[in-house]
Amino acid sequence: MISLDDCVALCGLTEKEVAAIAEHEHVPEIVAATLARYLLHREHGADKIRKMIVDDIRAALAASDRQHASALLSALRHFMTVYPQV
Repeated sequence: MISLDDCVALCGLTEKEVAAIAEHEHVPEIVAATLARYLLHREHGADKIRKMIVDDIRAALAASDRQHASALLSALRHFMTVYPQV
């Protein structure tokens, strides 16, 4: 059986990045990992992922959840390092 860790490893993102997609799309993390893999193989898909993470940061800040916003910002920084073409 394939685990969530396996799916995250196969999708090309970190657990934090997958969690941000799951939060944004209101889906389980395993679905978010599948979506991430799909988007990373589509034109402008990485940009869509970046926008999802940015939206999550804005929502966390609007909810005054600075700790969560900080964790999401860390995920965004890593994402932008790995996918600088966005």
